[in-house]
Amino acid sequence: MTLALVTMSHSPLLEFVDPPADVKAEVEAAFEAARSFVKKYDPDLVINIGPDHYNGFFYDIMPPFCVGYDAVAIGDFGTQAGPLDVPTEIATELTEFLMERGIDMTVSLRMEVDHGAVQPMEIIYGDITAKPVLPIFINSVAPPFTPLKRIRQLGEELGAFIAERLADKKVLVIGSGGLSHEPPVPQIATATPEVREALLGGGRHLTPEARDARQQRVINAAKDFAAGVGVVKPLAPEWDQELMRILASGDLSPIDAWTPAEMSEIAGNSSHEVRTWIAAYAALGAVGDYTVDYSFYRPIPEYIAGFGVTTATLN
Repeated sequence: MTLALVTMSHSPLLEFVDPPADVKAEVEAAFEAARSFVKKYDPDLVINIGPDHYNGFFYDIMPPFCVGYDAVAIGDFGTQAGPLDVPTEIATELTEFLMERGIDMTVSLRMEVDHGAVQPMEIIYGDITAKPVLPIFINSVAPPFTPLKRIRQLGEELGAFIAERLADKKVLVIGSGGLSHEPPVPQIATATPEVREALLGGGRHLTPEARDARQQRVINAAKDFAAGVGVVKPLAPEWDQELMRILASGDLSPIDAWTPAEMSEIAGNSSHEVRTWIAAYAALGAVGDYTVDYSFYRPIPEYIAGFGVTTATLN
């Protein structure tokens, strides 16, 4: 058994806004580093830990985390649409393993995923069906949030599963999301009646016109933010870099003390996407000591994101 990791910020804005040329070149270099790493590693199976942005999961039922036994990408913001190649038997075995270990895992027999889950696969492979992929959703935008300690435990048990049950495979764990950012994702506590209905499930399967309008609102917010118009919370580079330092250290326990309220206050309402990174690193750490082989970070207002990419391998 071997295990490796890629964590990557995603952004729905990659193809819709224009950061300065040197910034765009740095991001592309980071993507190329991830691609080269994965190509050399050549995994048999990808375990993709990602968030959702009220495209597949809504407040009618909002689990803290969920395994997909099957999954289809909705294709928002120009990302690839269609079914993923999900190994249902492994998803089932993982769920039973986690339940036996005290993780009350939700399952979806038809998970719908958005750019937050599939963009790294598309960036790395150019095709979301290039490898068998087991999708794990972690709620990262819809309060209330489970404590980070539980996310770390989920990751550790995922690592135990990989070590015990996938000994004959090369596995790549992807954590997709973060870091500090607060794009214009609605909050249930302040939603208008119309938006509240959308968050309760009415926003599922939008018409093309409604999808375009929603996407354009995000694009416009990004352009305003980059121009210095304070429509969203500023990025938090120091918070981002402290998180990346802790993850690289191999001791994730300091993160247990971070509360959801503090995360939102310091790093923005969508900073909770770092839960995907934490779970991914916890899985790797549960298998053995590791080294971060590559690390990129830069705050990028045009993407409304503290943008990071890392790769890591077992020692």
